Amino acid sequence: MIVAEASAPRELKTVHVAADFVVVGGGLSGTCAAIAAARAGLKVALVQDRPVLGGNASSEVRLWILGATSHGGNNNRWAREGGIINELLLENQFRNPGGNPVVFDSLVQDWVGREPNLTVLVNTQVFHALTEANRVREIHAFNSQNSTMYRLTGDFFADSSGDGILVHMSGAAYRMGAEKAEEFDEPMAPGNNYGELLGHSMYFYTKDVGHPVDYVAPDFALKDVPALIPRYRRFRTTEQGCSLWWIEWGGRLDTIHQSEEIKGELQKIVYGVWNYIKNSGRFPEAANLTLEWVGTIPGKRESRRAEGDYILRQKDIIEQVAHDDDVCHGGWSIDLHPADGVYGDEEGCNQYHAKGVYGIPYRSMYSRNIDNLFTNGRLLSASHVAFGSTRVMATSSTVGQAIGTAAALCVRHRCRPRDITKPQLMAELKTALSAAGHYVPHYDALGDGNPARQAKIAVSSTLALGGLRHDGGWKRLTVGYAQLLPGRTDVDNTIHVPVRAETETTLSVELRISERPENHTPELLLKTVELPLRPGEQTVAVPLPRLDREQYLFVCFTENPAVAVGLSSELVTGLVAVKKGGLDKVSTTARQEAPDGLGVHSFDFWVPERRPDGRNIAFTAETPVHVFAADNLVQGPLRPISGPNAWMADRADPAPTVELNFATPIKAARLSLYLDCDYDHPLESVQYRHHDRVMPLLVHAAEVRVNGRLIATITENRSPVITVDLPEDEEISSLSLGLGNAQGHAVSLLGLRIA
Repeated sequence: MIVAEASAPRELKTVHVAADFVVVGGGLSGTCAAIAAARAGLKVALVQDRPVLGGNASSEVRLWILGATSHGGNNNRWAREGGIINELLLENQFRNPGGNPVVFDSLVQDWVGREPNLTVLVNTQVFHALTEANRVREIHAFNSQNSTMYRLTGDFFADSSGDGILVHMSGAAYRMGAEKAEEFDEPMAPGNNYGELLGHSMYFYTKDVGHPVDYVAPDFALKDVPALIPRYRRFRTTEQGCSLWWIEWGGRLDTIHQSEEIKGELQKIVYGVWNYIKNSGRFPEAANLTLEWVGTIPGKRESRRAEGDYILRQKDIIEQVAHDDDVCHGGWSIDLHPADGVYGDEEGCNQYHAKGVYGIPYRSMYSRNIDNLFTNGRLLSASHVAFGSTRVMATSSTVGQAIGTAAALCVRHRCRPRDITKPQLMAELKTALSAAGHYVPHYDALGDGNPARQAKIAVSSTLALGGLRHDGGWKRLTVGYAQLLPGRTDVDNTIHVPVRAETETTLSVELRISERPENHTPELLLKTVELPLRPGEQTVAVPLPRLDREQYLFVCFTENPAVAVGLSSELVTGLVAVKKGGLDKVSTTARQEAPDGLGVHSFDFWVPERRPDGRNIAFTAETPVHVFAADNLVQGPLRPISGPNAWMADRADPAPTVELNFATPIKAARLSLYLDCDYDHPLESVQYRHHDRVMPLLVHAAEVRVNGRLIATITENRSPVITVDLPEDEEISSLSLGLGNAQGHAVSLLGLRIA
């Protein structure tokens, strides 16, 4: 029993948490920052004001996680983010095939729980900061559930809070709203008629209970939905959750201090919309539906944006400007929304894509005036226009991993975040990120500090791709369908493709490439081949040109509904087929037509179909179209870019092996294997059902031997990176790998690193 006698006013219970790195905000960007720093050996505190981690991806908001892949609806091939967010999405694919956001909550909790260096404080709101000499020294936060105040001190801090509570209180420079077009030469900068801020959204879920359900709306529900919401015709009973992203409002208000007002209006809209669906008589299919869940936390899009040493802008995205300090990539469209939301006459968004992915410079990831403060997530240093692309969660998560890794370097070298821009430290940052499976643009991920490059590499076999068998049916050419093939620079070649014609006709095949070798927008036409066809099945010869540089060649079979091309069920690293046309959730037309003066490009969309529908085109080649050489194991990026960048064993190899022999024995701590986890697949975290529980070309089993002695056996792997501890006290003369794929596909490795 506790008896508290009358006394003078009492103090709260206060706990002091001392850390190397304190992260404010437990959305995915902050969570990835905290995990990355903890894995690098820092003592980390993660402070989240909500009861669960994940932010907009959590069960409180229920937005799908997306980034550069954009649902697979743009021309960004093999663009899914790597690193920690990739681990989470792949594990979610296995654990949570139904896309349940509650299950995703538990997965994120698992991931932070695995880090002994990481202290997580949920339900804990930061409300005060002490800043001295341009450094954050201490922050104070209160947990309403355990009635405890926390004093958190650290060498470095990160504001991942979305609204920028620490940026604001520390005195860090920031901006809010849209810049004038002339400030950064941004033709897309909106005027007041469109609005300077993106609003909030609130989602709802429904459930079919198998019998009619009445609905009586609350008094506050919006009345007369058709009159007040111009886009009311878009409502469908089959849509729920974040498919209703366009139920948005609040862009004319202060999206921080008027959030409760915005929330109240969104609640009126949601309950009014449901009342309209249930009781207007226009949706008889809704009779058995009940309202299962309505969000109580609106999904925020925009508020404060921090100022770093560089402010990302429209041209960086559209022109894909390369910076020496690019450490992450983006690829979502510049996605701006009208400030009036559902009450306006404008469409729900205005999206313009670049022709490929773009780099995000490290200089945009820390405060320009607070010397120990990193900023990430929605606080990335970007203009309002550029923010329209960088704001999505998978992109923000990679920025989180970058700053968590950079914080570890700052502690190790006793330097400021700004100092990491020095060439030697920037190289160290890029190497550390690459080693963790994170994608760094325009960087040889397997270069610096990789003793595997010293080894003589022997493999049991090498795939020289001479074709794909015709065992996947036929694809009728109701739209154009194209096969991406690695272009050869040394020889001309010809492929033979099975086709089927209903009538006598002529099939046009266009051979196309991208202007930039790293892009996958086939805007340059090299040659058109006209192929006369007779009725029935036959094989056609398509000559492939020799290219001037390494990049993909698009073999485009143009629209002809009287013709079908043969398909293959075979999967090969770095090969994908695409159809000409847009995607309803991203680009509803087959072509992006840029208005004059907007500063964006016009081009065609060629997008993949998801498995099991998306299949490669069957062919045989007179000369192999590509050799998946062992050299790729120790050089290049860890994903297909301008080529597959992978070693593959021959499909007939019964026991694929890789052996490294060192003329001078080495000592090392660990071996990392980088696997083909199909970076072309978006892997949305909720709503979508993905065909594969585990990526089909992933290495599922491995045996590792050092000097002939078995040191590790891996089974049932589903992670994108396999890491094996090596005997540090033993000199290694040989290291061998036995690899297996449980799904019957050829074994593939994107690279390996020894550290």
